[in-house]
Amino acid sequence: MRLTAAEIAAALGAEVVAEGAPGSPTRGTIDSSASGPGDLFFGLRGANRDGGEFAPAAIAAGVWGVVVRDELRQSFGPDSGPKDCRNGGGAWVFAVPDPLVAMHSLARAWRRALGARVVGVTGSVGKTSVKDIARALLPGKVHANRENLNTEIGLPLTVLEAPVGTDLLILEMAMRGAGQIAELAEIAQPEVAVITNVGPVHVELLGSVAAIAAAKAEILDLLPTDGIAIAPVEAGELEPHLARAPRLLRFGPGGDVEATEAKLVEGVTEALISTPAGSQLFHFPFAERHNLTNALAAVAAGVALGAPLAEMADRAADIGFSRFRGERIELGDGIVLVNDCYNANPVSMRAALDHLATLGASRTVAVLGEMGELGPGAAGFHREVGEHARAAGVDMVLGVGLPARDYDPDELVADPGEAAELLAARLQPGDAVLVKGSRSAGLEAVAVELAELVG
Repeated sequence: MRLTAAEIAAALGAEVVAEGAPGSPTRGTIDSSASGPGDLFFGLRGANRDGGEFAPAAIAAGVWGVVVRDELRQSFGPDSGPKDCRNGGGAWVFAVPDPLVAMHSLARAWRRALGARVVGVTGSVGKTSVKDIARALLPGKVHANRENLNTEIGLPLTVLEAPVGTDLLILEMAMRGAGQIAELAEIAQPEVAVITNVGPVHVELLGSVAAIAAAKAEILDLLPTDGIAIAPVEAGELEPHLARAPRLLRFGPGGDVEATEAKLVEGVTEALISTPAGSQLFHFPFAERHNLTNALAAVAAGVALGAPLAEMADRAADIGFSRFRGERIELGDGIVLVNDCYNANPVSMRAALDHLATLGASRTVAVLGEMGELGPGAAGFHREVGEHARAAGVDMVLGVGLPARDYDPDELVADPGEAAELLAARLQPGDAVLVKGSRSAGLEAVAVELAELVG
């Protein structure tokens, strides 16, 4: 970060307790065990411990500086605290009322100093894939969230990791309650806001899909007067909120950005995409139909930024997805495993099951774990997904964990280990297997153990 220690202290709203080496930090961190030279460690307060208690360990690891709560400043004075922490042990020590609030403030300051353009991406389903696709398609020096650094902690850390010279920030924004998207958008200050869709995800926390739509739409209120919102043609409960967008681009059939022709050729999706800037043929390195929809949202973001269509098409071959999202693994005897266990909800479940049915396998098997945070209607949502699996032609549904009984599975097992053992005994050459559930179900273990047993 090309910010001086004085500028950082001002942005943090901090008292400088101890001065360290000249220069600037390279990134922000919250894990003392993963911190080292050049880092600015934030001692965040957790449920059981104050992260500031680990600041001495971060200093011993050679960090550039630490940010701790005011109450801990006495541990870092000239003659107090552990010996290696006196005078900061060579590190800057900043004391603030709340390190998380201070982190947000510093992220806002660095985002302004960067001068980069910003695309904010939220939605119930597909936001990580849209981020991954946009990161590959959009030109310039692009910085985006790693994995799931998309929360009130992860997003500011993502901004603080952005190197000097970044042209574009693509920032995925997660939501668990009302006000959180607004909080993240205050940090990101996007000029383009992508809302992938709205569905029954986190309904347990917000009460209804309408409330989820209202929470996602908070990003619209943080757009500048010349900002652009990207939304699906079929917006559902989001529709009443879209009038608040300064400008609007729709993606999907009949929208501003749509695939007028699309076909699958040897695992590559060839799509002629029509946009307000013209039409362009894209070759996407994926086969899933839902990822073509995600690609339309990413292309729409590029159109909003003025990115040349031909340049985006040239970059499409570089598209890669985050781990556990539709990861295809070839096992022995021609068995294909689709590891899509990062998360699950009714919308993404149906899309994944539809894709499983298109793989042309001799037999298809769906290994399904619980879909979390669905509230009182959870049993009904699970039952509908089970019915959809059968309507899509899935040959065998294997439920993992007690909540999975509501899929009405052909087999129900207690845990991922038991699921892997049953699959290893039952799978036949040429089968295709989908593994999907919420992270709390831990189904990544099925993929790992099955690869060892069958691969």
